[in-house]
Amino acid sequence: MYRVSPFVRRFAWALLAGVSVATVWVNASPASYYDAIEWRLAEIALPAWMAPFPVAFTPLAVVADGLMALFLFFIGKELWEALCLERGALAMGRVALPAGAILGGWVGAVLGWVVTGALVETALEATPAAGWPVPVGSDVVLGYLVGRAIFGAGHPALHLLLLITIANDIMGLLLLGVTFPSTGLRLVWLVLPLVAAFGVWAWSGRLARPGLTERDHRRAFALWPYVLAGAVSWIGVMLAGLPGALGLLPIIPAIPHADRAFGLFAEAEEYLHDPLNRLAHLLVKPLTLVLFLFGLTRGGIDLGAIAPTTATVLGAFWLGKPLGVMVGAVLAARFLDAELPAGVRVRDLLIVAVITGMGFTVPVLALDGALPGGGMAEAARAGLALSLLAGPFAIGLARLLRRP
Repeated sequence: MYRVSPFVRRFAWALLAGVSVATVWVNASPASYYDAIEWRLAEIALPAWMAPFPVAFTPLAVVADGLMALFLFFIGKELWEALCLERGALAMGRVALPAGAILGGWVGAVLGWVVTGALVETALEATPAAGWPVPVGSDVVLGYLVGRAIFGAGHPALHLLLLITIANDIMGLLLLGVTFPSTGLRLVWLVLPLVAAFGVWAWSGRLARPGLTERDHRRAFALWPYVLAGAVSWIGVMLAGLPGALGLLPIIPAIPHADRAFGLFAEAEEYLHDPLNRLAHLLVKPLTLVLFLFGLTRGGIDLGAIAPTTATVLGAFWLGKPLGVMVGAVLAARFLDAELPAGVRVRDLLIVAVITGMGFTVPVLALDGALPGGGMAEAARAGLALSLLAGPFAIGLARLLRRP
């Protein structure tokens, strides 16, 4: 089996380092912490037909809407290759069971959130099912860190885990943007990402085929057209009222890629020179800093914020999502004749389901948009931090299941 590149573990440790620093800071001096992350670096008043409110640049916004777009591009590229390339993890004949597990996890997470919230939520500002998109997302890098500790570097169950968590993260942000737009949806601006994607494909991407002339090769494999298209796409997504972190995803299909998939975050991709893989390689080192900054600006856990919303989060992540993953996989096997990936047993699928009960990166991004601010958001953030205890539980469960 292929091996996952070691940079994914570096991403996880960088994120945890940022969360640790932020948590110490926010509990030692909350006023200075919030002043720092909400400090207005600049403010731009755009015409009303572009944006109804002035655009404020704060460390919080720059990281969440700007820098995290690079991370979503990075993992979105892996999902695109799994869907479209030869031997992709979601190619025809392989898609049924992972898709069933993914869809089941989404339904289970939302149901867990709604039911638990109805039973325990007492916040005055709460409304029925408030914040339901939050538990749809997972955590790719922290889930991988736990999965690798259990399965090892090359186990196929680890690759199934990555596939589920990547799909969860992208869908979590899409649902957030559609249901809780930051400034109201203005979908006409999505013309910009479409123009950027089709334009860069017509200018460069379509030329990437066998038998290129030297001139066409330089034009197809130059990176600057794709970077420019990404900037235009990001602007369009932001003006449409969607999360800026989604801004680079529309151009991924327009960028020339390899002919076949080598696996999610595979080490072999480091030796590929197509534009999509080259862009991903250039992002590896910056993303370590990006995830540290994300943890620093979004990961401060107020240790005194635990409240009923915390239980809502844990009900969705610890109960709803793992049960949904298992039920979805069973239904896919029963009605679609789907089979587990080669080398994956039912107990491995159970451990994967438990690990998906960890949620931090994208769920934290969703908090401020999907929940009322203040106590509910901080209680939910504390719940997301506690959800990471699903990782040690999964490690203990794996050891128990392996006993003769």
